[in-house]
Amino acid sequence: MKPRPHAFLLALLLVPAIPSLLLAAWPEFRGPTQDGHVPVGEAVPTNWSETENIRWKAPIHGMGWGTPVILDGKVWVTTASENGRTMSVICLDEKTGEVLLDRLVITNDNPEPLANKVNTYASPSPAVDAERVYLHWGSYGTVCLDTKTFEELWRRTDLTASHWRGPGSSVALWKDTIILTFDGTDQQYHVALDKKTGETLWRRDRSTHYDDIEANDRPVNSGDLRKAFSTPLFIEVDGQPQMISSGAKACWAYNPDTGEEIWSVHYPTHSPSSRPVYSPELSYVFINTGLGKPQLWAVRLDGDARGEIGETNVVWELLKRAPPRSSPVLANGLLFLAADSVGSCVDAKTGEVLWSERVGGTVSASLLYAGGNVYFFDEDGYATVVKASDTYEVVAENQLDEGLLASPAASNGALFIRTKTQLYCIGK
Repeated sequence: MKPRPHAFLLALLLVPAIPSLLLAAWPEFRGPTQDGHVPVGEAVPTNWSETENIRWKAPIHGMGWGTPVILDGKVWVTTASENGRTMSVICLDEKTGEVLLDRLVITNDNPEPLANKVNTYASPSPAVDAERVYLHWGSYGTVCLDTKTFEELWRRTDLTASHWRGPGSSVALWKDTIILTFDGTDQQYHVALDKKTGETLWRRDRSTHYDDIEANDRPVNSGDLRKAFSTPLFIEVDGQPQMISSGAKACWAYNPDTGEEIWSVHYPTHSPSSRPVYSPELSYVFINTGLGKPQLWAVRLDGDARGEIGETNVVWELLKRAPPRSSPVLANGLLFLAADSVGSCVDAKTGEVLWSERVGGTVSASLLYAGGNVYFFDEDGYATVVKASDTYEVVAENQLDEGLLASPAASNGALFIRTKTQLYCIGK
């Protein structure tokens, strides 16, 4: 089976060229290739502290675990008050950290309680292209701004879902659309919006067989077991685009142009938050099945995959050391994972665990790959950098004053790390 082009290369082939979307960019959650890879040739630091390799740091008011997104010298961050009554956007100068915009965007009189201590009202990451930035707070609203004038171009506040434990799915960029994921307790669906107008182009409700699966010690119809926080991944299979989206109890592939269902894989767990990753060399997509007893499944894909393929196309299952929240990285034929405080390396072809080692405290942020190294960030601000190798080799250990759950970003040779109250630009 021939190798498939990477998802981002596919996107470049299918949309008009965007000259600024090159190395100095982190346009959405997990970066320009949607998999946590810093572009080849862009070196980022392996060592830092509160006094070493800090280009700048800036306070960020409110709370939020969304990733900073970066393009054309601007860094965009969404945030919200702790009680969810106000939601804001902050834009900073990439070189200096100067605040260029700090605007209250949405107010809520009666937001849903978060019902947990892990999430925030600003956990979804925004996305940015050469002309617009797309800000998203789940069902509380999606707002588009002009990146140069900061003028509001459109907003949608009519896309509803009961998040219950807070929103989590991020904006996904696809051609001339953005695709939003709403996996609530009451309804679960995707919607594609026109980038220029915000108009709905298609909507697809999930057709997951929730009642066919045992619910771990909870009623089968429990809304909490229908929630998820994952963001779709775009790949190409036999020349056709597919949008891979993990939800509660099942992962689906859709045609991102129409929302048409292509295939599904059902599993026993619920509430995944990881973005899937894909190996063009193996034609495998790796799916984190979520909470309860987290599992990682490798699913073989080909052009004939249609309907429910769980019985035929699941190549292997990792039943231990699977990440409950963070997204893995794939490099050198190896998968690197973080399950709470333990990092692991897994052979992507076979699912064999090659090493498992403690990498600090609990890891919720998604992993980063750069310059042959894998970066783990824990919730206490401790970061472990290891070689992307089948043997465990620590390159560096770093500590910041505050912890983080937001996933890192990179641009222009710098790391952008969002802690609980600060945004750091870390670079030599």
